[in-house]
Amino acid sequence: MLRIALVLGALTMLPNNSPAPLIYRPGEGWIYVRAGKEGSLDDLATRAKDQLDIVQTAFKEGKYDKARAGARRLVKRWPLSDFAPAAQYYVARCYEEDEKLEKAFKEYQKLLEKYPKIDNYQEVLKRQYDIATKYLEGKKFKIFGLFPIYRSMEKTVAMYEKVINNGPYSEVAPQAQLKIGQANEKKKDYQDAIRAYEKAADRYHDRKDLAADALYKAAETYYSQARQAEYDQGVAKRALETYHDFISLYPEDERVDDARKKMENLRSEQARGAMTVAKYYEKRKQWSGALIYYNEVLAKAPNSVYAEEARTKITALKERQGAKQ
Repeated sequence: MLRIALVLGALTMLPNNSPAPLIYRPGEGWIYVRAGKEGSLDDLATRAKDQLDIVQTAFKEGKYDKARAGARRLVKRWPLSDFAPAAQYYVARCYEEDEKLEKAFKEYQKLLEKYPKIDNYQEVLKRQYDIATKYLEGKKFKIFGLFPIYRSMEKTVAMYEKVINNGPYSEVAPQAQLKIGQANEKKKDYQDAIRAYEKAADRYHDRKDLAADALYKAAETYYSQARQAEYDQGVAKRALETYHDFISLYPEDERVDDARKKMENLRSEQARGAMTVAKYYEKRKQWSGALIYYNEVLAKAPNSVYAEEARTKITALKERQGAKQ
C-alpha cells in the first residue's frame, strides 16, 4: 500500500494536461464537456450568435457530437434568444445525421412545441414524416438507443399521429393519415386501418386524388378480410358498399374497373353462401326456406355460375309446392 501511495503521489506531481469534463460558468452552472469529441473550453462562446456560428461550422464539417453539444449549450444558456430555435434544430439534425432517428424525432418535437413560430416549420414536419416512414418501411427501433432490435407499428403510428397533430392541414398530414392505415394493416389491425383510411377520405375530401386513394384502400381492406378462409358476409357487405361509394364519387378513377370486378367476386361469393344455405334447407325438406335462399342467389348475383342452378331449383320447388296444393 505504501508503494502504491508513493507511485500515485509521484504521478500527481508530473506535469500533464488534465481535461476538465466538468466546468462552471456563471449563469449556466456546471457543464459537462467530453474532451476531444464534443468540444473544449474554446467552443464556449460568450454570445448566442457566436455559439451558433460554432455549431454551424461543426455541423458542416460533419462533427455532429461537437455541434450537438454546442447547440444544447445555446438552448440552455439563451433559451429566449433569436438563435435558440436554430440551435434546437441542429440538435435534432445532428441526431438525424447520426442515424439516431427516434431521438431526432423527439428533438424535432421539442422544437415545434417550444418554438411554434419558426420559419422552417413545414420542413421540420417533413423530416418527422420521413423518419416515421423509415420505421414503417422496416427500420428497427433501438434498445437503450444503441441496439436496433425490434419493429413497432404502434410506435410508428404514434409518430404519424404527432405529425398530424403538429400540422393537421400541412402538406404531409394527409399522407401521414394514409400511412397510419398502412401501419395498422401491417400489424393486422384491420378495423383501425379502415378507420384511418375513412378518416383520411373524410377529412381531406377536398384533395380529390388522396380522398379517392383513401376510400379505395378502405374498400380493399374490407375485401381482404372478406376473402379470408372464414368468409364474413357482414364484411363483404361493407366492402361492396365502400366500393360502390368509390365508384359513385370517383367514376373517372383508373381503378373503377378493378373495383367492379371485385364487387362481382364478392357478389358471387355471397351467392355461393346463399346456395349452400338453400341446399341445407332442401336436404332437410324445408322447402320454403330453400326457396328463399335460392331466390337470394339470383338477387345477389344473377349472372354468376350459381344462378342457372338456382333457377332450376326454384322451378322444381314451385312445382312441388303446386302439386301439394
